[in-house]
Amino acid sequence: MRTFPLIKTAIASTALALGVMGSALAGQSAGDKPTVVLVHGAFAESASWNGVATQLLAQGYPVIAAANPLRGVKFDADYVASIVEHTNGPVILVGHSYGGSVISNAVQDNPNVKALVYVAAFAPDKGETAVELSGRYPGSTLGPTLGAPVTLQDGNKDLYIQQGKFAQQFAADVAAPEAALMAASQRPITEHALHEASGDPAWKQLPSWFIYGSADKNIPEAALKFMAERAGSKKTVTVPGASHVVMTSNPEKVAALIIEAAEQTAN
Repeated sequence: MRTFPLIKTAIASTALALGVMGSALAGQSAGDKPTVVLVHGAFAESASWNGVATQLLAQGYPVIAAANPLRGVKFDADYVASIVEHTNGPVILVGHSYGGSVISNAVQDNPNVKALVYVAAFAPDKGETAVELSGRYPGSTLGPTLGAPVTLQDGNKDLYIQQGKFAQQFAADVAAPEAALMAASQRPITEHALHEASGDPAWKQLPSWFIYGSADKNIPEAALKFMAERAGSKKTVTVPGASHVVMTSNPEKVAALIIEAAEQTAN
């Protein structure tokens, strides 16, 4: 399988332009409902939120599915923070997987962010990394499914899941044709991003909600439960048998929790 290493400056300018454009449109139609900013994680892309976005849009919520660069925690958090900065009105930040690390660092004291929703996501404390958290409890089988790293010009390495192992590892409860498309369109993450330490986490100041599947093979359920309890989760939903991409296989449940977070933090 070929991957296409991302060039930092190109993805930053392109993603920011798209994010600001979406933010401006969201601000024009937001009304009294917050804008929901959806941040995908490693080996995924914005379309992984399509089912959730459809549910939210039908309920009148403005939505921005950010194109997470997947270059590093600070770099990616600064990008998401720039979207929030250009979004009018209140914001609910939602992160999947590694995207949880990103939203934890993206608030940056912006008073418009009202809640955090973690979807099968990391909620690191200061100094913790995605690699360390996923390995703290047994159960992750991600390592053997990764393909050969792609070395970038700056010496960093892009990581991806082998297409033939993607469905079983990442999306076991997603229909086979859709899982195959997800494997083909997956976005690589740098090795650096998974080893970069988190800064001061926003979940210590903001209310948070958690949802994850009991059959997650990327982040063990025990790790997800630990992070939810440590963050003082307002509500934690465990979806029996759901894979790592619970937002793709169970969009109604994920959207319902996001709406609950929005309603409970209104005004």
